[in-house]
Amino acid sequence: MIITIDGVAASGKSSVSSGVARALKLPYISSGLLYRAVTLLALDAGLSPHDAPAILAHVQAHPVRLEPLAEGNRVWQAERELTPLLHSTRIDKGVSLIAAQPAIRAWVDEQLRRLTPPFVAEGRDMGTNVFPGADAKFYLTASPRVRAERRAQERPEDIPATEAALMRRDELDRVQSAPASDARIIDTGRLDLQGVIDTVLAALPPTPKPT
Repeated sequence: MIITIDGVAASGKSSVSSGVARALKLPYISSGLLYRAVTLLALDAGLSPHDAPAILAHVQAHPVRLEPLAEGNRVWQAERELTPLLHSTRIDKGVSLIAAQPAIRAWVDEQLRRLTPPFVAEGRDMGTNVFPGADAKFYLTASPRVRAERRAQERPEDIPATEAALMRRDELDRVQSAPASDARIIDTGRLDLQGVIDTVLAALPPTPKPT
């Protein structure tokens, strides 16, 4: 089984995907962490976020690896773990520009499709582009204010400024993060984390019994 959970920035995709994966005893994969890792490498190398050929060449020379785990993904560059460096305002500002480059998207998609199911796949276009034949698809959304308040609980940032940044991010991600036509849309602003997880689990197709 492949379950896709897409949605806008800060809608709770990672937490929900991890919770669903743990409940089902499956790994989950976070496409966003790969994009963030590419962004980190590009920024550290002083590369333009618009120069996809240079970024790809740099990533291929310094390959990164996603380790999918139910409790949270980890990203490695050889023996160096990049995960703690991937959630910062610096990365937030650059990741949409880099993720918008078709060549970089194709590279990330290739890495994800190499992974062996079953798993829960979380991102922006898992259900529309990467795994269009997924068994179940979900799309998480919430108002910019709700998402800003959640992010402020994770980082000491100003809520109005974060809300404005999320609205800009939504516009940058608008095409990439459109929900699949057959995805179930869930407004996470009206539910707590467990409520969203339970909603996803209740909507899953029944698992076939062995014959």
